Amino acid sequence: MKKESNFTEIPVYRVKNNCKVMVETDALAVEEPLEIRLGFIENGKATHKNISITMRTPGDDFELAAGFLFTEGIIKLAAQINRIGHCGVPRKDSNLRNTVRVDLRSDVIIDFKRLERHFYTSSSCGVCGKTSIEALQTSVCRLKETAKPIFTAETINRLPETLRTAQNVFDRTGGLHAAALFDSAGKMDSLREDVGRHNAVDKLVGTQFLAGKTPVSDKLLLVSGRASFELVQKALMAGIPILAAVGAPSSLAVELAREYGMTLLGFVRDNRFNIYTGAERINESAIFSREKVESNKFIKAKASIMAGQ
Repeated sequence: MKKESNFTEIPVYRVKNNCKVMVETDALAVEEPLEIRLGFIENGKATHKNISITMRTPGDDFELAAGFLFTEGIIKLAAQINRIGHCGVPRKDSNLRNTVRVDLRSDVIIDFKRLERHFYTSSSCGVCGKTSIEALQTSVCRLKETAKPIFTAETINRLPETLRTAQNVFDRTGGLHAAALFDSAGKMDSLREDVGRHNAVDKLVGTQFLAGKTPVSDKLLLVSGRASFELVQKALMAGIPILAAVGAPSSLAVELAREYGMTLLGFVRDNRFNIYTGAERINESAIFSREKVESNKFIKAKASIMAGQ
């Protein structure tokens, strides 16, 4: 079995045309646990605490840890981090370390109640393990009205193909989620892949966070799967004004996006997409404005007619 950091190859029996069986090699996305530990000063003494275990694709572990701490509201500035490093005994078969420790500066005050909300996080559903939906919203701020990068429908329709072409590990395995940032011209700024869609976003946001580029107020975030409540929350924490998903959004994701002024797009594929909230950031939204005016005129005229009967 050939194994690299983000994919592994194994022999499989491949069945074709109902009965033809061949022995071939198949590539699988690697999924490994990552323990995120937080080092801090408590009562004048250095200590550390395990705050999360997530199933992830190895790679960009430091960015994943930093992105997680930032999008969950545990830290607000990259300057609060003293150092990030792997710790623990490496695996014998791959020399891979599955624990990352983030040591904070001595003057950083930790919200221990918030830390208590972070237990086990699976690769498929990062929201599992949190005590309440309300807990996710405590650090989310409404987007500023000035955060209005304008995207055309033509540009948005090009993004899925650009994303797919850049997914190197997906080409080998077919089993990874992706998250990428784009500017209004459709140019990709950065891309991250992972078995967990929320991990891919944390890696992407963590990269921006550590580089001092948050809030990301002039970019669109495209994700390869569906748009969940948690992905909207993470994007809002990073100040990203537009979230586009190849799949469907959830009802709670739409509610959160509307409440905090985010543009949320779904089913972005095959040269089409739905605008669920924030149509003002889409260039063609002027059409919607005219339609709304005409609709209001029709409603008023109908009410006038009904009143005169």
